[in-house]
Amino acid sequence: MPLSAKLRSGFCLTEAALAERVHATEKAPSTRFVPVDDVRAIQVDLAELSAGFGSLVAEAGLDPQIIDSRTKLVPFTAVGRLIALAADCQQLGLLIGERVTLASQWLRASMLCNCDTVGDALQALKAHLCVQDRGGVVRLGVFGEIAVPSYTPYEPEVVGAALHSEQALAKMTNVLRALCGARWEPLEVLLPRSAPDDSTPYGAFFRAPVRFDQEMTALIFLAPLVQQTIAGADPAVRRRVEERIRRIEVAQPAKLTDELRHYLRATVIKQRCKAERIARLRLVNRRTLSRRLRAEGTSFRQLTNEAQFAVAKQLLADTSMNLTQISAALNFSELAAFTHAFRRWSGMAPSTWRKEKRSETNSPVDSDMPQAG
Repeated sequence: MPLSAKLRSGFCLTEAALAERVHATEKAPSTRFVPVDDVRAIQVDLAELSAGFGSLVAEAGLDPQIIDSRTKLVPFTAVGRLIALAADCQQLGLLIGERVTLASQWLRASMLCNCDTVGDALQALKAHLCVQDRGGVVRLGVFGEIAVPSYTPYEPEVVGAALHSEQALAKMTNVLRALCGARWEPLEVLLPRSAPDDSTPYGAFFRAPVRFDQEMTALIFLAPLVQQTIAGADPAVRRRVEERIRRIEVAQPAKLTDELRHYLRATVIKQRCKAERIARLRLVNRRTLSRRLRAEGTSFRQLTNEAQFAVAKQLLADTSMNLTQISAALNFSELAAFTHAFRRWSGMAPSTWRKEKRSETNSPVDSDMPQAG
């Protein structure tokens, strides 16, 4: 059976088989996790690179037998450590993402390939990514003639987050090629990491200009694509899968604090986040929002600062963006305001924090980097 037909039919799973797989997913931990397939992809790439896998898995804090176990999901932070430990290959994130195709993501594939349009599929991915991957959040923006699907890790400052984001963008590209045809290619690709010594593999995979040292992880393509219909989509299959997905989500409710953290991590670099806007999105007034956050031991300002600090650390550690660029990306009115805020969060200037972070990884700070602060 052709791959497209298998995807549209939910891989021909019987109701009993699908229910069994959903039941296994329902038992997933509620902390940050990603599919164990990511670890399997790392194993394959390390074998090809003649690198040791078992010792790195143990050092990352994972069970060396995890590949052969029935485990479906693994902690995001552990996978990030594994990627970082293995990152002598600067393209490792890309290599992992290339191997994780839509065909290997049974629940996601059954849903996405039965959506009406490409835009519907991306919105469904955005809404339900957390069922099989709680490492980050997907968003879709349409700006005039341009569409921009993006990926933001929930914990951008953890070890390996930049390579994890790169991997997620390669997965998203595979999703779009499964929906639009193997020859599909974006207009541009944005990655929040410094350029590797050899960027040729990126151009070969994405088949588009790749911009490094960007403030976000995103694909850029022409907006009309979101209206393109998906041939052979079966609305009945989609409804059946989404019903099971909603059952999983109900079984794993998130606190308001966690929901806002997810939202802020994805939007803090795009716009000034205001409590009034969040309240409108949740159909509550500002006072009710504040009261509910206070009951969970936090506040909107605290969560916003936390999100800005996390993204600031990721951009300082993983990119060569200068401080003025990072300040602007985080919506500070001027560099001095960003420096003051970063001092308050970390106890040191951003330039000092960057030097210390890079000295830990033996990565020199660019000589032309502004050292304000």
